[in-house]
This record gives sequence, C-alpha cells and structure tokens, in this order.
Amino acid sequence: MVVVQTNDFDVSNELRKLREEYRDIGAVVSFLGCVRDLDDNDSLISMTLEHYPGMTEKALEEIEKQAHARWDLRATHIIHRVGTLQPADQIVLVLVASRHRHEAFEACAFLMDSLKTNAPFWKKERTQQETRWVDSRPSDRELVKRWE
Repeated sequence: MVVVQTNDFDVSNELRKLREEYRDIGAVVSFLGCVRDLDDNDSLISMTLEHYPGMTEKALEEIEKQAHARWDLRATHIIHRVGTLQPADQIVLVLVASRHRHEAFEACAFLMDSLKTNAPFWKKERTQQETRWVDSRPSDRELVKRWE
C-alpha cells in the first residue's frame, strides 16, 4: 500500500489496521521519519516537500514491488507526506510485515534507503538565513548501493 498525502497520520491506527488485516504475521517493523531542526546556527522554520502526483506513487509502488521480490513479506505500507511541514512533524511511515523478523528488518531498511534516494520528491528548507533546495546526501547514496 502506498499513500502520498498532505494530512498527518496516526501511527497506532496504521499499525492496528495492518495487524487486523494480516493475522498470520510474526513481525512488524516500522520506521517513522520526522522533520528535524538543523542546528542552533541555522534553525529550520519549515520544510516543503513537492512531488508530481501519479509519478510519485508509481515510483513508490515500484520500490515496494522490489522489496516484495527480495523478501518473503506479507505486507508493506508506505505513507509519505507532502506540503509544508514544521520541525517535529511526521513525514514518512514505513510498515513491513512478515512471518519472521529478519525479513521485516531488512526490507524496512531497503525501503527507507530507496525512498531517501530514488523517490521523486523535491525538498525545500526554509531557515532563518535562507531558503534552499536540498538534494540527497552522499551518505544516503552510499547506503542504497548495498542493495544493488
């Protein structure tokens, strides 16, 4: 399941829905990404995530499909927010359900590494000093290489 939305989400509710739908799972691994302030020298005021509707969902579904091809998963849920967000707001939720924990942990890491570098989102940060577009970090690009 892939959802791109402006509204916030309830982690507990999403987890409950997943567990109710899939009763044969032994493990659920989750990742919750939040907007973090940058540092004391250049505090973040807001972050805006832009995307192309349709294209973004298709790209996320392809990443999700790759995870299902690599690991024996029962379900994956990806919720990614777009729009203007404030420090401490939730950005992304990834839930991975499988019969065994190892597959769930690996697939969750794969999904997040892939989302950070391959998902078509454009991020703009507004700080006290400036507004700037942000690219993925070299360290994020290095992490995704381990899955190639």
